[in-house]
Amino acid sequence: MGEQKRKKNTKPIFIFVSQNYKWMFIGLGFIALGFILMAGGGSDDPNIFNPEIFNIQRIRVAPTLILIGFGVQVFAILKKFKK
Repeated sequence: MGEQKRKKNTKPIFIFVSQNYKWMFIGLGFIALGFILMAGGGSDDPNIFNPEIFNIQRIRVAPTLILIGFGVQVFAILKKFKK
């Protein structure tokens, strides 16, 4: 009997609060934007070289955004916000 009362009175403890989820979605947005910027630049014909694959957007900006997104994700998981 005592165990059933204890189970009824306990509330689930959530690890994350709404601010954690907000930061997770921000990080996910950075990662998605990085992958979107990295896409494209290929050629339909394999015999024709397209120098657009070496664009500064695909070489520097997109991977930087992805790394920033992963950093924000780590921050969102490890940061303990007050309820």
